Amino acid sequence: MIKTGIIGGSGYTGGELVRLLLNHPQADIDFVYSTTRAGQPITTTHQDLLGLTDLKFSGEVKPDVDVVFLCLGHGNSTKFLVENSFEAHTKIIDLSNDFRLQQDAEYDGKMFIYGLPELNKEKIIKAKAIANPGCFATAIQLALLPLAKADMLQNDIHINAVTGSTGAGVSLSPTSHFSWRNNNASWYKPFTHQHLGEIGESLNSFGNKAAKLHFLPNRGNFTRGILATAYTKFKGSLSEAKELFKAYYTDAIFTQLSEEPIHLKQVVNTNQCHVHLHKHEDILLVTSAIDNLIKGASGQAIQNMNLMFGFFENTGLQLKAGVF
Repeated sequence: MIKTGIIGGSGYTGGELVRLLLNHPQADIDFVYSTTRAGQPITTTHQDLLGLTDLKFSGEVKPDVDVVFLCLGHGNSTKFLVENSFEAHTKIIDLSNDFRLQQDAEYDGKMFIYGLPELNKEKIIKAKAIANPGCFATAIQLALLPLAKADMLQNDIHINAVTGSTGAGVSLSPTSHFSWRNNNASWYKPFTHQHLGEIGESLNSFGNKAAKLHFLPNRGNFTRGILATAYTKFKGSLSEAKELFKAYYTDAIFTQLSEEPIHLKQVVNTNQCHVHLHKHEDILLVTSAIDNLIKGASGQAIQNMNLMFGFFENTGLQLKAGVF
């Protein structure tokens, strides 16, 4: 058994981490740190855990854990690590964007490995620190990585993706308020989303130069999930594209190529990514679907933890979607 700690346990990703770790056969939760809820039962915030745990939020950081998850707002992980230290053996998995880009990956003698197992599995296994990918970045990269490796992203790539309201975090904002979000849809940050940097670095990591990404993110009137569509010119046939994706994802336990068009309910509440290919004239359309809180955040963090500690990759992540 390994001892785990969670920093920032009151948000959506922290709550999902608690839920997943409570059911992980190789991990114990040592503490869940929160500055705003110290001493309160975790179930007063995460009511879905009622009857599953008697843990309380801690106001104290315990440095002697095997792995610590940082579930803090973007820009706050670096500040936290300046003010707090852990034992030399403690592995760090950060769920913010503080260490995702190559220019930010080295911190205090540690090299943060970009934690997308379908791209960096061997590096993750040996890593001491992980920068967990963003949710949009995960969905989009899993749609495009096989093409990037084959140097088939030579023409502009157009991406349209819609996310649920949990992607905006637990704090209330005008665009996550029920009265605004319900029966509504809108785009935001057109062509300038913060995940573009990490996506670009991954697509170019094979030594090929990917063409320009045109990414339009959208807000959906649902709570969980990301459905992403990406299309670009493709000279080969549909069957050739499928063989390319099958070969790339041969050993990817959580990424599945579907023969049928996909939808969000297939993946919500799982660590799966489902991918579908469609060809129209000289355009290849790639659709991917993930749960933004699990494969796009907490589940992928557990997947990385499993790899770092030598557990089976799917330990504690054998989750089924509810499609009806």
